[in-house]
Amino acid sequence: MLAMDMSDDVTIIELINRLTNKKRIKMSKVNFKPLADRVLVEPAAAEEKTASGIIIPDSAKEKPQRGEIVAIGTGKKDEPITVKVGDTVLYGKYSGTEITLDGSEYLIMKESDIYGII
Repeated sequence: MLAMDMSDDVTIIELINRLTNKKRIKMSKVNFKPLADRVLVEPAAAEEKTASGIIIPDSAKEKPQRGEIVAIGTGKKDEPITVKVGDTVLYGKYSGTEITLDGSEYLIMKESDIYGII
């Protein structure tokens, strides 16, 4: 049995989190492990409307340049990976290779193709 300070008001969820020592770690959505310095990115959805409210047709939508890291490789011997799963990143318009895993579209790219973390 864990000894806890129960003097302050605690919600049930907070109590469960304390007892199970639960941390909010986002797990990988796919069973795929990139090699070396490569990362698997889930692209963000393309914009449906412009800022002024004009609806953009599918044929005119631009490729998104933003996405979420889903899986990462182990890195190179002399360069560890600096991004982590769950990071939202910006990358080049034509970066990476499009792949389909479990019916979802992803991009696999080198970490050097990523411009930055948002």
